[in-house]
Amino acid sequence: MKKLLLCLALCLGVFNLSCAQELEKSLLWEISGNGLKESSFLYGTIHMTCNATLDEDVQKAMKDTKLLVLELDIDDPSMQTTMMSGLYMKDGKTIKDLVSAEEYETLSKFIKEQMGMPLESLGNVKPFFISAMFLPKLLGCPIQSYEEELMKVAHEQEEEILGLETVEEQLNVFDEIPYKDQVADLLRSAKDNLAHDKESFDKMLKLYDTEDIEGMDTMMKEDKNLSTTKHRDKLLDNRNKNWISKIEDFSKKQPTFFGVGAGHLAGENGVIKLLRKAGYTVKAVN
Repeated sequence: MKKLLLCLALCLGVFNLSCAQELEKSLLWEISGNGLKESSFLYGTIHMTCNATLDEDVQKAMKDTKLLVLELDIDDPSMQTTMMSGLYMKDGKTIKDLVSAEEYETLSKFIKEQMGMPLESLGNVKPFFISAMFLPKLLGCPIQSYEEELMKVAHEQEEEILGLETVEEQLNVFDEIPYKDQVADLLRSAKDNLAHDKESFDKMLKLYDTEDIEGMDTMMKEDKNLSTTKHRDKLLDNRNKNWISKIEDFSKKQPTFFGVGAGHLAGENGVIKLLRKAGYTVKAVN
């Protein structure tokens, strides 16, 4: 259950995958200037992968910083309890309220075949989180997480681990995105038995492996998921904007290593360009 909750807590970054000036192909970026005494670093992660080995540049950046900040403070012992309380739809809504009888039957068969459990046991869970439960099936290998690897290094260096947002703030995103759109994405997955999801996830992994953050940004804009195309502002843009002042505050106090989903980096409202607009020098570490 703990491993599943960690996957769910990170699922925004998995689904989060224009520009007048294209950014370089890099996952690691140095933040300097604008009054900072020492550089901080911004690193784009992928939350579920087969090999989360940190390369030398990332390890060096971790050594050169004194604090690790992820999207969430995954080290928080209360995270599991908070996650559990936020999985369910508000106002007593259930999956049955959102779909036709025929669609419900399609979902029931899909859930039973894929998870070996009746849909009734998940009836009031937010559809997005039901979709997230299938992500490990798309990988086809034991799950590794860059966040967990970064946390191991932070622990070895006896550094604190903090978050850019709270679990409550992240979970609230899935109350802002209509449940109807979330269940439409789940239905699409059920109707083709995860075929599109597998194809998209494989493509995303290839883009990540080549550090093509612009390609990941384009991929999200073209995604068939309503949750990502219609509600990009809620999933990415608004959160990115909220993070900038927090990134500034952390970086002014001490050199900080920021690890966020790679889908947050590129685009006009991506973290890199927002930091540049705020007056910072943000350059690729190659």
